[in-house]
Amino acid sequence: DQEIKDIRVSGQMLATVLQYLKQQDMIGMTTKHLADLAASELKKLGGKPAFLGYGGFPDVICISLNAEVVHGIPGDEIIQDGDLVSLDFGVNYNKMITDAAITVVAGESSGAKRRLLKGTEESLLAGIGAVKDGVRTGDIGAAVEKVLTQYGFGIVRDLVGHGVGHEVHEEPDIPNYGIAGTGKKLSTGMTIAIEPMSTLGNDRVILDNDGWTIRTYDGSLSAHFEHTILITSDSAEILTIV
Repeated sequence: DQEIKDIRVSGQMLATVLQYLKQQDMIGMTTKHLADLAASELKKLGGKPAFLGYGGFPDVICISLNAEVVHGIPGDEIIQDGDLVSLDFGVNYNKMITDAAITVVAGESSGAKRRLLKGTEESLLAGIGAVKDGVRTGDIGAAVEKVLTQYGFGIVRDLVGHGVGHEVHEEPDIPNYGIAGTGKKLSTGMTIAIEPMSTLGNDRVILDNDGWTIRTYDGSLSAHFEHTILITSDSAEILTIV
């Protein structure tokens, strides 16, 4: 019970920071400056960054632009008008870890970009909607896949959602595709991160020379949405929402 109370606080801190970043005028800002804002806000709230030092990651947040799918390292890159900005953040509060991500457009947005964000977020909510006690990982993946397929997006298959709570990444894997009725069975009280990653091209991704940043192979735009959820008897509680 105490862990659930603490992970709720962790999730609220995370959601608060992401909303703060979303409200910033990012155009002309470096990704490092945006990361520093995240660190400052989290410190005010009393949480600790879960990603800093995790596996050697050098900052508090992953910031990925345009064709970068995930794990972008904040640096000197300047955010331009129309850029897709994916913000993937983790929070540790009383040793309970939450993980969430949003993708936003800095400034002006085209119809294709808006559609990519809308469809990817819809797929996340569909995956969450499949969750209840006894759900299987394939049920979640199938729900996510159905929406992304309807939109005609590429579904990144090399990267998956996961268990989360005591560690940033725990068992089981939660793929963004699957067959309903298959996979590991999940139960009330577990916490997982569901995180669809989609592209306007195909599903193939490559790793940059920095050893972290993963981008689309064909250079197509990518979006990433993620929530940490608590499985309840008949549904799911989204922990990383304000």
